[in-house]
Amino acid sequence: MAVQITHVRFGGSARTESTITDYKWKNDSTGATGESTKASMVDWIENKNGTAYVGTGTSRVSVGVVRPQGGAAYLRTYADGEWTNNLVNLPTF
Repeated sequence: MAVQITHVRFGGSARTESTITDYKWKNDSTGATGESTKASMVDWIENKNGTAYVGTGTSRVSVGVVRPQGGAAYLRTYADGEWTNNLVNLPTF
C-alpha cells in the first residue's frame, strides 16, 4: 500500500524533518485519509512494507527512514540518490 503525505505537524519552533511529530496522508488505493505519528509511520515503512511519497506526477518523491546515530528515527524524502527536504515544505496542520 502507498500513501501520499500531504501535511506535517512540527513539535517545536525548529522546522526540520527530525522535529516533525505527525503526518497527514492519503491512501492511493482507497482514497482514505488519516493521520499518523512519526513512530507509527517509521514502523509502517520499515516493518510493514508501507510506501510513502510526497508530491504527484513528475514531482513525486519517495519517503524513506533515516536512523541518525544517537537519535530517534524519522522520515525524509529521497530523490535522485540524494536525501532532500520536501517534507519540511508541506503545509502544516
